[in-house]
Amino acid sequence: MLREYISDLKREFSGYKKYSLVTDLLSGITVAAVALPLALAFGVSSGADAAAGLITAIASSFIIGALSGASYQISGPTGAMAAILIPLAVKHGFHTILMAGMLSGIILIAAGVIKAGRITSFLPKSVITGFTSGIALIIALGQIENFLGVQSHGEESYMRIINMIKDGFTPNFYSIGYGLFVILLMVSWPKKWAKRVPASLVAVIIATGVEIIADFPVATVGAIPRTLIHSVRLSPASILNTRLDTVIMPAISIAALCMIESLLCGAVAGKMKGERLRGDRELVAQGIGNILLPFLGGVPATAAIARTSVAIKSGAGTRLAGIFQGVTLLLSMFLLSPFMSRIPMAALSGVLIVTAWRMNEWEGIKYIFKNKFKSAILQFLITLICTVLFDLTISIAVGCLISMLLYVIKVSNLEVTVSDFDPARLNKSIRFTEHVQVIYITGSIFFASADCFAEKAKDASGEILLLSMRGVPEVDASGAQELLDFCKDKMNNGTGVLFCGVQPKVKSFFDRAGITDFIGEDNFYWEAAEAFLSLDSTIDS
Repeated sequence: MLREYISDLKREFSGYKKYSLVTDLLSGITVAAVALPLALAFGVSSGADAAAGLITAIASSFIIGALSGASYQISGPTGAMAAILIPLAVKHGFHTILMAGMLSGIILIAAGVIKAGRITSFLPKSVITGFTSGIALIIALGQIENFLGVQSHGEESYMRIINMIKDGFTPNFYSIGYGLFVILLMVSWPKKWAKRVPASLVAVIIATGVEIIADFPVATVGAIPRTLIHSVRLSPASILNTRLDTVIMPAISIAALCMIESLLCGAVAGKMKGERLRGDRELVAQGIGNILLPFLGGVPATAAIARTSVAIKSGAGTRLAGIFQGVTLLLSMFLLSPFMSRIPMAALSGVLIVTAWRMNEWEGIKYIFKNKFKSAILQFLITLICTVLFDLTISIAVGCLISMLLYVIKVSNLEVTVSDFDPARLNKSIRFTEHVQVIYITGSIFFASADCFAEKAKDASGEILLLSMRGVPEVDASGAQELLDFCKDKMNNGTGVLFCGVQPKVKSFFDRAGITDFIGEDNFYWEAAEAFLSLDSTIDS
């Protein structure tokens, strides 16, 4: 992996010139403009504070960006990660997040070492879409309190909303005004302007300026320390004092989310850039970053598709663009912290609500609903609901389980047709007196469809049966046993059995299952015509 990394770096910086450096620098500054309000917002929404989000964005730019599995990946705090961290912070406190983040880093390195970089290719698209929408809903629900300028209680976002309604609340109309202003500006901001200046940054700057001048009674971000080491961070003493049973499942959830987000980001951005992501190395890079971040007081990080796409569209050529983004954010921390401390929380809530809306894969959702793909709709809805009500690992597991069950049900509908053979269908003259029937089989013969084969093929009454299996791609042990029992039953009653069109993979399984030995190698044919001609010659003899 190290040799591959060095080789990729040489290729990445081959022919690097002054113009390339300037392009990466400008791209990094552009990405920083997008990342700054998001880092502050995601830090707060993770159950930490704005400083933790900023530290995460800066440190991950240097650590993960330098080691990344591609030249274009931009990592930092994300909305999806914040959504699974806030319940953990409410229940166990911020120290638990730090410990779980470190453990997730170890898990990610292990995943990279065992080459789990292709895991997202095994997740159905509808499950990923449902998970993304569930995360988006959690983010939006989690911002209702800041948007309204109120406080509630409860571990989950939806429970806090329910308790807020049940207990009653008095909205802060200044907060609502800030939130609505940010949302409206971000939604109406012209796309051609967004290429140069992100709407979220403009909205937050204006809202902050108004708050500095008017000093309305609203919650603000608060003091942002000018340091990369947070006052609340992981230490050897806190590691020893943390109960492992409280952090192991959250660590698995964090690692799973980081794995899915980073690899999906790499897959999407890789098509934009025309460069393949080294998935296993990306997992190791994310692991190293998430091990080190808690010791600085940062929250868990992952690759971010929004910031990555901005980097690519703004001309980023190498991973230096991400590092320049980190430098820009670092300078912002030292130079702008007095102003950032006055950012209204409601303004950040507006940024996150719009971000949550845009997180949804609306094109994919519209596609499956418009075309009425019932199984995909069911996968999407179940994954979405489980994501909101439970956690990431459960939602992904349930979504995949439902997908597998639906697939098994679908492929278990084996097509078996029994028809009499008509010699006139062959161009060659052929004669035989036996009643010959052909059993056409289409679909996999496995544990879920074996009974279907037995039920549909039992009525075959020919003196000679030809099983046409060109449409059978797979056979498992249960299917092979059912086929062998069928052949034994027919042959014991004097019926001849032949096979044609057996795929090489299926034939190999027949050899292992004893079907070939029982039927005889000479009774397997590739073409049906060959089988019928063999019958003709047998009669003539």
